[in-house]
Amino acid sequence: MLNPIRYLFAVMPVVTVPPLILLWYAIHPFARAWRRIGARWTYGILMVPALGVCWASFTERKTLVGTDLGTRPALIVLGVAALLLAGVLSQARRKYLTQQILMGVPELSATDKGKLLTEGIYGRIRNPRYVEFLTFIFGVAAIANHLGVWILLLASVPAFELIVVLEERELRERFGAEFDEYCRRVPRWIPRWTKAGPSQSSIRAKFPTTPW
Repeated sequence: MLNPIRYLFAVMPVVTVPPLILLWYAIHPFARAWRRIGARWTYGILMVPALGVCWASFTERKTLVGTDLGTRPALIVLGVAALLLAGVLSQARRKYLTQQILMGVPELSATDKGKLLTEGIYGRIRNPRYVEFLTFIFGVAAIANHLGVWILLLASVPAFELIVVLEERELRERFGAEFDEYCRRVPRWIPRWTKAGPSQSSIRAKFPTTPW
């Protein structure tokens, strides 16, 4: 009964995550060039190869999901808890990271550099969207328990780290010393659970960090 569900959970990330990561890598290092044609044309062009990778991954899904490591009730419980945590993070960041921002409209705009946020979850951690995404992948991997998904999770960690480095380079170019001060106050990945005053609220570019 659980095996088909676990297999479905395994297929989902191995088909969708690689093209998303490749899409981010196609955008962030070349954001200046993409701004010349705008967000609509950028995604119109890049979605063609992204969908091609998605289709190729789906075609090879049996190979990509890898060995079934078996149903593990403890892992399923842990995975469900991780998915719930990802949901909490999603609700917290959605108040500030709108769908338009998420899709890259301001980042790929030649005229709108974005607006800095000074409140919410971005005052605790600089990259809640990526933490949410990694937590989600972990939850799916724990439920699916297929070797390919665990490998994907491990590969996603350095992939996201490099994306963050590229993204922060853009933020520093746009917001200069203000962003540097934000980096000094707010950690990149792991929040400091201390009481934040008004001066410790977040500063975050109101433009996308992901097209997810």
